[in-house]
Amino acid sequence: MTSLHRVPLHFREYGQPVSTHTPLLLLHGLFGSAGNWHSIARSLEGERHIVVPDLRNHGRSPHSDDASYPAMTEDVVGLMEQLGLERAAVIGHSMGGKLAMWLALTRPEKVDQLVIADIAPVRYPDRFSTLVAALRRLPLAQIHERSVADARLAADIPDAAVRGFLLQNLVRGPGGAWQWRINLAALEAGLAQIADFPTPGLGAQFLGKTLFLYGGRSDYVQPSHEHCIRQYFPYARLRAIAGAGHWLYAEQPAAFVEAVRGFLG
Repeated sequence: MTSLHRVPLHFREYGQPVSTHTPLLLLHGLFGSAGNWHSIARSLEGERHIVVPDLRNHGRSPHSDDASYPAMTEDVVGLMEQLGLERAAVIGHSMGGKLAMWLALTRPEKVDQLVIADIAPVRYPDRFSTLVAALRRLPLAQIHERSVADARLAADIPDAAVRGFLLQNLVRGPGGAWQWRINLAALEAGLAQIADFPTPGLGAQFLGKTLFLYGGRSDYVQPSHEHCIRQYFPYARLRAIAGAGHWLYAEQPAAFVEAVRGFLG
């Protein structure tokens, strides 16, 4: 039994169970949701049963003060139990990639094959506190149109693509008022944990098939990270996606699907 409190995850499903393949679980990154994976899931749904959850504090899933990877892992295990999935192939991007790694290291019986997208099991410098602070400063009571929110954020977040990604989380609440569907307070408090990677038990390793995909234009996976990757995942393959940055599955979807399909078989 675990002392961590599981939250029931909202999820999307694609495809149908296939006797020759384990189901596929897709895990999104920080500030994302299940919808981020829609195009990839549609590309693969003819081959596998695909489950795509909103992780806690994201999308339509419940909020919690605990934003740690062990807590998120318990949510995913609970979802697998709910759906009767004994094992799954798991793909995780960024924060979802760290979650997938923690799942594989602590509950390896649940993971058949593992694909990690543009992240390593290391501590990263703070990249997100300024974004969260900008979102929290946005005066929602004064926002009448999404375009107004975009304009107000432009000074703090000059990259239009990043603003567009973040503003997917701005939704109409009861009475039509704008509200954030992500739990900004919990994510802000948990940013240090999210940027880090927990220390698993002594000698913990995942011995299954593992692929680390990284963007050729991204700085998230460095040559210096390979030692740590192989410490936990000794049979890992590393492969770059040319022309892609951190959001490699969105920037180069055809190459991403090809790599995933070739690896999973």
